[in-house]
Amino acid sequence: MLKEFTQTLLLLVTGLFPIINPPASAMIVLSIVPNATPAERSELAWRITTNSLAILLGSLLLGAYVLSFFGISIPVLRVAGGIIISMAGWNLLQKPDDDDTKDETAELQAQPRHGSLAAKAFYPLTLPLTVGPGSIAVAIALGTGSPREGLSLGHIAGVGAALLVLCASIYICVRFAGDLERLLGNIGTKITMRLFAFVIFCIGVQLLWTGLSELLDSLHFK
Repeated sequence: MLKEFTQTLLLLVTGLFPIINPPASAMIVLSIVPNATPAERSELAWRITTNSLAILLGSLLLGAYVLSFFGISIPVLRVAGGIIISMAGWNLLQKPDDDDTKDETAELQAQPRHGSLAAKAFYPLTLPLTVGPGSIAVAIALGTGSPREGLSLGHIAGVGAALLVLCASIYICVRFAGDLERLLGNIGTKITMRLFAFVIFCIGVQLLWTGLSELLDSLHFK
């Protein structure tokens, strides 16, 4: 039981953490909602965390069946996810600095804060920026690799512990992104956001290439 628990925990965390990349996601959230108060940031972090948990759990348990029902293969999902993530990273790389978006910020502040943040919590802050198509594809792939002899208590406990670790890291990073911003300073924060946006773009390209390679290999063998 302990072996199954450890294997499942390490497999899910090492497979999903680099793609979710909570520190990068937190910096992107900070760039989209730069003027949130600590209370609003805490609520936003909780919403993003619960949304992420629901998406990851659903992908692990039901994702493969949903794809099978609609006739969608894992490589196709990876290609679609790679395109979306690449576009998101590219758009963030091209996003103007705060000095060029004062009018947009003023318009955002003029809206009801609670409703505005709640509307953004799922899209785009959870999907696709925190738990995007790449994470979903990996979660589905890992979910289809469940023990062939059937689920065990150790496997279930490992899945729960892995989701707890991943969601806790998402909450902590998003919740305290403002503190990190103050630590880095204005220039340091902008540089960090650009670097993380580039990382997201590269993850999208890698995911796209992986999916295309699998599709091309399947055509070759046919």
